[in-house]
Amino acid sequence: MHLMRAMILAAGRGNRMRPLTDTVPKPLLMAGGKPLIEYHIERLALAGVRDIVINHAHLGGQLEAALGDGSRLGVRLRYSAEGEGQALETGGGIFKALPLLGPDPFLVVNGDIWTDCPFVGLDLAGGDLVHLVLVENPPQHPQGDFALDRDRVRRDGEPRYTFSGIGVYRPELFAGCAPGAFALAPLLRRAMDEDLAGGRLHRGHWYDIGTPQRLAQLDQWLLASGG
Repeated sequence: MHLMRAMILAAGRGNRMRPLTDTVPKPLLMAGGKPLIEYHIERLALAGVRDIVINHAHLGGQLEAALGDGSRLGVRLRYSAEGEGQALETGGGIFKALPLLGPDPFLVVNGDIWTDCPFVGLDLAGGDLVHLVLVENPPQHPQGDFALDRDRVRRDGEPRYTFSGIGVYRPELFAGCAPGAFALAPLLRRAMDEDLAGGRLHRGHWYDIGTPQRLAQLDQWLLASGG
């Protein structure tokens, strides 16, 4: 099955990135001479995903102004506006965007990461509700999030890895949810408890751009490596 639609999560306030994010939304911060979010859009386009939803809250108008309808980047962009100061957290943000994402499984990517993970081939097995991409634990998150048992993601166990912010979800994951702010993690854990969570380990590059220092490190690395 080829994933037709994706969502980029871009509604976070980016408090840890201040003062950079006081005037610019985090996904538009530059690294390697390009806004962070454009790397995701280009990689999605390479994977054949042309229909992309972007949610936004803090300074969201800047995202729409910078990216437009996506035609410059070879995709179709639509926006799920949550309003200034109204960020719905990850779960609530995806739930609000479901009408734009349609009835089929879709890919979700955090807007504040950089990765060379290929989005080609990410898919759901059987009746799974989720497929998560995990990565080796970074220095700032040594305990990890979830365990990986071959291709099944578990709440507990060893070895433990960090959730990359990249996942494929079936809309049914959000059955019974109500509009408003709520976290995604409890839904993921429930899917794990029901053995409906698959996953894989990405061993390539992955950066969680949570601080100005980590943004500067990524910028230097991209410029040195040619991106």
